[in-house]
Amino acid sequence: MLDPRRMDDSSTLTIAAAQPPVTCDATLNGAAIRTLMRRARQQGAHLVQFPEGALSGYAGQAKDHFAGWDVDWTSLRRELDTTAALAGELGLWVILGSNHRLSGEHRPHNSLYVISDQGRIVDRYDKRYLSHTEITRFYTPGFTPTVLDVAGFKLGLALCIEINFPELFLDYLHRGVDCVLFSTFSEDPMFAVIAQGHAATMSQWVSVSVPAQCSTAMPAGIIGPHGSWLARCAPDGSADLVCATLDRDAPELRIAVHHARPWRTTARDGTIYRQRRVDDPRSHNRTGR
Repeated sequence: MLDPRRMDDSSTLTIAAAQPPVTCDATLNGAAIRTLMRRARQQGAHLVQFPEGALSGYAGQAKDHFAGWDVDWTSLRRELDTTAALAGELGLWVILGSNHRLSGEHRPHNSLYVISDQGRIVDRYDKRYLSHTEITRFYTPGFTPTVLDVAGFKLGLALCIEINFPELFLDYLHRGVDCVLFSTFSEDPMFAVIAQGHAATMSQWVSVSVPAQCSTAMPAGIIGPHGSWLARCAPDGSADLVCATLDRDAPELRIAVHHARPWRTTARDGTIYRQRRVDDPRSHNRTGR
């Protein structure tokens, strides 16, 4: 097994996309999560990503359960602490979907906890683009992007329907993000297609984590900056996990990472086009032959 305190190579990062069963019982969810954490570390992952609501369950999964927010927050906190402690033991970064309790009568956030390889919660992403049902009945929106640096790779976080907002992915691109960790609780196969499109057009890795029960429509997996899947879980409703190594020097990614991405940055700036603009009557004549 790899030394959990040492990254293998600063030019690469091995991540795992998890596909656990997700219930409304934090105790059951926590046990499933920690099983996959151990498996991820055994396979050499430095970071493992879990789906939306992986620890707490998700309001879209069981609206009646969450309608009155009769949630056992004590159990949820205990499972979160136990999971963080295991992350420290394994030397494993963990991106963990869960409801995040707010004060008083405020609805919780729909969040991704960032747990470091030292076993501490070091950041959190709160879903910004909520669905109509989420914003009117269940959750408080967040407003801040989350970017973390792991072994020299910048990682951005996104949740569920945010896949439909390319400006979010473009903003992460402008922030220098190499890989977007996209967690969802969805059975919409188009999300996978859109994720591939974002990966290809932004020249970023996109990791997709879904619950096991959603995998028949869209299994978890990791997409390369060229838009192709590097690894995918089983599409059969089973608990699963796959790993892929983010490698900037992989030959098959040379065009996407070292040519397409920097050229598109130049193109978006527009200076190279403005410098070559000419004042020509044939250019201004929009109907001439």
